[in-house]
Amino acid sequence: MQTVCVCGDKLWRYDAVSFFGSHVSFTSTRVSFCPPRRRSGLVSMVAKRSPKRLKYTSASRFTKEDGLVYIEADPSASDSWKLEPIANLLKQGAVGVIPTDTMYAIVCDLRSQSAIERLRRIKNIEASKPLSILCHSFRDIDKYTAGFPRGDGQGHANLFKAVKHYLPGPYTFILIASKELPKQCIRFGTSSAKYASRKNVGVRMPDDAICQAILKEMDAPLICTSIKFQKEDEWMIDPVMIADTYGPEGLDFVVDGGVRVADPSTVVDMTKLPPKVLRQGKVVSCLFACSKF
Repeated sequence: MQTVCVCGDKLWRYDAVSFFGSHVSFTSTRVSFCPPRRRSGLVSMVAKRSPKRLKYTSASRFTKEDGLVYIEADPSASDSWKLEPIANLLKQGAVGVIPTDTMYAIVCDLRSQSAIERLRRIKNIEASKPLSILCHSFRDIDKYTAGFPRGDGQGHANLFKAVKHYLPGPYTFILIASKELPKQCIRFGTSSAKYASRKNVGVRMPDDAICQAILKEMDAPLICTSIKFQKEDEWMIDPVMIADTYGPEGLDFVVDGGVRVADPSTVVDMTKLPPKVLRQGKVVSCLFACSKF
């Protein structure tokens, strides 16, 4: 089965399986007309890809010789068939960009140490900088963390009952990591120094259809970090600019869900009572301002 992508006066034909390096089913031939995009020649599916150029090893290392995969997805994820191959790439060690309910994030599989190391190199962040995880459900949160405080009988409320009404949502909760969380997710240091381990991890459950569709296809959360300009302390909200900037650094794919608003998540530390708002972001619920907690 072949799919056709028309961009300007150029016609690309590619096999639906070899393009992504994984099996995708199409019921009919599709023709996509891709007008020039903002300041970039990127189109919904940038270039032909051959399975010979996607090499995977038993160590889950992802390598490629050609350009990144760029996919335009409907914000409602109604075209979720485009996202299934992205989950497959992530499982095999890819590092890429997906939208969240706040901004875009660079992500990789939390089980792949090599992918986490690549993510840090691409973003140019130190090993001491903490990374958060994107979860699909409370089941993931319960598995990889100690969960939300559920009351202690000494006047502290059951925060889980309150929090569950606000998730999915634009919050990052700092929770105590469980033994299920791979060490490479919480350790920090350098290759020449002994690693130390953090006891806490930031957890997100984004209210974004594209992000949730990808997480649903995964069988584990994703490591994530937000995206800023390389030389400026400003958020990057345009996926085309992100691809232009970080693609040359080794990014494997970008999922375009539209331009975002520069409004980060609200960060709440729940490792101690009462909870403490560490960063006021997109939403601050009166829940976390209540003195009773």
